[in-house]
Amino acid sequence: MASNNNGSNWKLIATTAIITAASLKAIELGWTNYITKEQSQKKNLLSSSSYNTEEDDEELERELELIRKSQRNVQNYSEELFREQLARNYAFLGEEGMAKIKKTSVIVCGVGGVGSSVVTYLIRSGITKIKIIDFDQVSLSSLNRHSCATLADVGKPKVEVLKEHMQQVAPWCEIEVINKLWTLKDAEELLHFANGDRPDWVVDCIDNIDTKCDLIEYLHKNKIQMISSMGAATKSDPTRINVGDISTTEEDGLARACRRKLKKRGVLDGVPVIFSSEKPDPKKAKLMPLSEEEFAKGNVDQLSSLSNFRVRILPVLGTMPAIFGLTITTWMLCKIAGYPLEPIVGKNRIKIYDTLLQPLAGQNLRLGGESERIPIAVLDIPYIVEEVFRGKSPISGESTRLQLSKWD
Repeated sequence: MASNNNGSNWKLIATTAIITAASLKAIELGWTNYITKEQSQKKNLLSSSSYNTEEDDEELERELELIRKSQRNVQNYSEELFREQLARNYAFLGEEGMAKIKKTSVIVCGVGGVGSSVVTYLIRSGITKIKIIDFDQVSLSSLNRHSCATLADVGKPKVEVLKEHMQQVAPWCEIEVINKLWTLKDAEELLHFANGDRPDWVVDCIDNIDTKCDLIEYLHKNKIQMISSMGAATKSDPTRINVGDISTTEEDGLARACRRKLKKRGVLDGVPVIFSSEKPDPKKAKLMPLSEEEFAKGNVDQLSSLSNFRVRILPVLGTMPAIFGLTITTWMLCKIAGYPLEPIVGKNRIKIYDTLLQPLAGQNLRLGGESERIPIAVLDIPYIVEEVFRGKSPISGESTRLQLSKWD
């Protein structure tokens, strides 16, 4: 019995060994075939890729040669290269829109944090004729917000730095620079190009109130298309940035000061502006006063770039001027190209003012009868609420749930 069992065991072991060996051989052959197939596919793919790479290299070399030719003669920058560089803009705005942008001329007054971003992206977007005006030089403290200045540019005129940089990016653009303060007495000269052409658009990025109001008034009265930047300093909430008429601005000290001055000059509306409606907060940045040490030294006006220009330090989060500048540029490009825009700020403010007017109309009707007309219109409400009462109740000092009422 033991002998028979041993014989059966050996047969079982031998059979198992044969089956295992056969299985391993089959697996080996299968794996070899798989590897061979994969290598063949990779070889074919590499062959195809090599063909495409050669084509890509030829295309790249052709573009580089076009660039080299264009750099030798900037005035004849290739139309083919222009269209390739702005291919995404053409896809977005279309042929007609880009044609309008290409033939539009722009003057930018003030090229600090906001203005330098405007210039940079107008040119990058296809503007072919631009003039930039600024009296100031690049400072070390302005590098946190200037669009292209470097350490090597500190002390150089801002306009020259921008021109030099943008010529390396967009040789197609004709750039005029004026290293000079914009003043009303020189307005006629400064707001024309060297050949006498008048600009299609002017962008105001000046931060001095008097100069700013002079420029806005001049553009408004001469019916020159414009957009003006209000205050980016002390602001930090990008969701509060709006584009609208100056008459609809709120929570912007620079806009408020400009409205008052312009109202006296007969300019009530018709001035597109960018502004932030971010409310001030004791926990947030504020205008920084000069130290007692600086006052003790004497005439503090000597600390400003020019007489009557701001002396105190305006805290600026470096990203905010850039956001202002990019918003201005985007708004302008859409306006020029005829791309649909529907800013909501103006609509919302009119609804708010109309809501304030209705209770007054009801009160007036109760007190004076139907013949008694309301002595103010909805467009007078912004001035009464924002300018006269500073957006607060004269009784409680609160700024919420305001209501107009007769007060005899």
